Order: sequence, then C-alpha cells, then structure tokens
Amino acid sequence: MNILQKQKEKYLEYCRLQKRLDLKTIKAYRIDLTQFIEQITVDNLSEVTPDLLEKYIGRLHQIYRPKTAKRKIASLKAFFHYLEYKEIIIQNPFNKIRVKFREPITLPKTIPLHTVESFLSAIYSQQQNAKTHYQQKNALRDAAVIEVLFATGMRISELCALQIQDVDLYDCTILIHGKGSKERIIQIGNNDVVEILKEYRKSFSKQIRQCNYFFTNQNGSAMTDQSIRRMINKYASLADIELHITPHMFRHTFATSLLEADVDIRYIQEMLGHSSINITEIYTHVATSKQRYILTTKHPRKDFQI
Repeated sequence: MNILQKQKEKYLEYCRLQKRLDLKTIKAYRIDLTQFIEQITVDNLSEVTPDLLEKYIGRLHQIYRPKTAKRKIASLKAFFHYLEYKEIIIQNPFNKIRVKFREPITLPKTIPLHTVESFLSAIYSQQQNAKTHYQQKNALRDAAVIEVLFATGMRISELCALQIQDVDLYDCTILIHGKGSKERIIQIGNNDVVEILKEYRKSFSKQIRQCNYFFTNQNGSAMTDQSIRRMINKYASLADIELHITPHMFRHTFATSLLEADVDIRYIQEMLGHSSINITEIYTHVATSKQRYILTTKHPRKDFQI
C-alpha cells in the first residue's frame, strides 16, 4: 500500500468518525479516490501536481457526464483539502487550478396528474377485485406505499427506512430520516391517505412488529426499493400507462404540483429535505402550466384593443 492509498484510508476514516458523513457518501468517496489513485500511477503526494490534476480532470470530462465528473472532482478537492488541513502536504495542487464548467440543466420528469389518478385507481381496483386474501393485502400495502410517496414527496430510500415509531397516524405526521442523518417531519394532509395507512397498519401489524419497519412484505421483511420499482411497473402495465414511471417521479410531481399551486419554494425545500434552495429551484423550470396561466391571464397584451 503506497502513501496515497494509506492517506485515502485515513481520510475515509476521518469522514466516518469526525465528519459523520453518510455511508453512501463515504462509499462514493472511496470509489472516486480509488479510481484516481489507480489511474495516476504515482507513489508520493509530492508527485501530484496541478498539471497532473488538470490532465486527469480532462479525462473525467471525456468519459463521464458533467454531473458525475463534477462529483468526482469534488471528492478529490475534499481529499486534498483534508491533506492540507492536516499539514500532510504543504501546497494544495488544487489551489493552482480553476475548475469551472457548466452543468446542463436536466429537468426532472413528472407524472401528469391524470396519470397519477389512473395509477392509483388501478391499485384500488386490484384491491377490490382481489380473488384471494393474499392479493388483497398486497394491493392494500401497494396503495399505502404510492399514496405516501405522492402525499409527502419523500425519497424511496426514506420510505423503505421508515420504522414503526416514525409514522404517527394520530397526529398525522411522518418523521423522515433524510440524507446526511438529517431529520424532518412532514404532515399527511389528506384524510383518505391517513385512512389507507391506518387500514394497512392494522392489516400488517404482525409483519410490522416482526421487522420494526413500517412498510413490509407479507413474510415480515422490510420492503426494498427494487420491490417497489417492480410494483410500480406492474400497476403501470395494468393501467395501460405507456409512460415509464419511477419512484422518484412521484417526488418530482409532488414538488412541481405544489409550486404550480403557488406554494412558496422555501416551504417546498423544507418538505423535500433539500440542503440548499438552489437544488429546489430546478422545479421552477418545469412549472409550465402555471407559466401558461400567468402569461394568458396576467400579461397586459390581453387588454389591447387593436
């Protein structure tokens, strides 16, 4: 193990114990730093020069999409900042580099509201027409899952991580454990959603107690994101929906719908658990129906008499 590899391990341990970073973040750092160390083929930190970094960054841009390249560069910058902070290196090579590039805006994909309605109708129809108790219970649980995704805008990973104590159906609140160990509480604002959750909890009480997770399979194990994706594909097919729907699209639709209903973007930021308003502002680009309404009804050209 050379010096760079040793320092990488010390840095990752520092991220885990001192910075208390999320395990997924540490995993991404490990992948990015390992890739860097393997590709530059130097043994000493003094050999990592600004010129070497610029060439490596150039290769990243050739291989990866801007968002991925940006993440990998950020991982490297954080690592060398740590080395400088710990006085392991005297001069940070990143101080001699100006990394600036435009990341193209990728608009979040949403689900038309009539499609969400059709999707939910397919689940409830499956529940009502189920031929067995097993099928009926599955459809009940599936309805509860989709209702929560759409009602709260939470991430699928956050939904799968919900435990018994996180869902308070008396106060109609859910405690969400977000990225970076950040917690937020979101209200369930629709009575129909609350009722389906109560029905689900009663039906799956044994399985919930067995695994301590709120959303479970009938065998008593916690639901996974893969099982939810399969479930979404199943009902999209039953409802003859051609649009490819992913769990995250319910989150995008939640945010966009609230923005189009004139909800302040800072409230939406808080509900989504975004650390920065800049992340939430992506939804201002997709509120097209609201834009159309404003320009149709508010623009002064409509009052011209020509």
